Amino acid sequence: MFNLQTVNELTCMAQGNDVMYAKKGAMIAYQGQFKFEKMLVGPGGNLASALIGNITRRFTGENMELMQVTGSGSCYFADMASHITVVSLNQGDSIGVESENLLAFTNTCDYGTRMIGVGVISQKGLFTSNLKAKGAGAQVAILTDGNPVILQSPCCVDPDAVVCWTGPDPSFKLDLNWKMILGQTSGESYMLEFKNPGQTVIIQPSERKSGLKVGIDDNQYHAESQQSSYQNTQNNMSGMMSNFTGGGNTGTTPPATAGNPMSSITNMLGNILGGR
Repeated sequence: MFNLQTVNELTCMAQGNDVMYAKKGAMIAYQGQFKFEKMLVGPGGNLASALIGNITRRFTGENMELMQVTGSGSCYFADMASHITVVSLNQGDSIGVESENLLAFTNTCDYGTRMIGVGVISQKGLFTSNLKAKGAGAQVAILTDGNPVILQSPCCVDPDAVVCWTGPDPSFKLDLNWKMILGQTSGESYMLEFKNPGQTVIIQPSERKSGLKVGIDDNQYHAESQQSSYQNTQNNMSGMMSNFTGGGNTGTTPPATAGNPMSSITNMLGNILGGR
């Protein structure tokens, strides 16, 4: 059996002697003897169930290219320097996670999909990948954009920051007040609420662009907009200097430099200093 653990926050190390599954191409090193095979349909008890699972994941948009890892020793996995968290599951426990946030899992996990009714309020969609522990030692390695925050329920989280959770799906909580009628929302008007004690919820310090707009003033802030006034002023000044110093190209300024204010200024100073 493989044991998964995080190394230096950005790497998952699998130690042991068994079979496990990981994101295709995620291996970065190993010590020992290992074999890597791309899975055409995915893990399953038999070919029929594996094929049905593959079709379901493709239909729901939760398909992920997996490889089967077989061998003994220590194998290391990573993905684009994303932070990695290993979640251990007791037999019968399940975890819901987006396929894009799934790195690896042991062969004691059943891999499938499930529908989440509140998924429409975020970019997570109506379906998510589901891993259920079918034996002892079940573990799942999760990817996050930045260092994760691990919470225990009860709690409320932003649907665009949540990565995964154990146990039942959350409910939808909406903060209604008179300011929403005027379009003056706080940007935090709706959230996912986990009520069952003992649930583990993992969020990341990075939010997906929301799939639901509640107010008329919830346009996303863009840092580059601060530069717009400066850029407009700079462009206007460049145009004025170009026109003043020879932008009209009267014959004294070469055509190649007519639109360049610095070249025009240089030519003008050269004419003055040269007594021309």
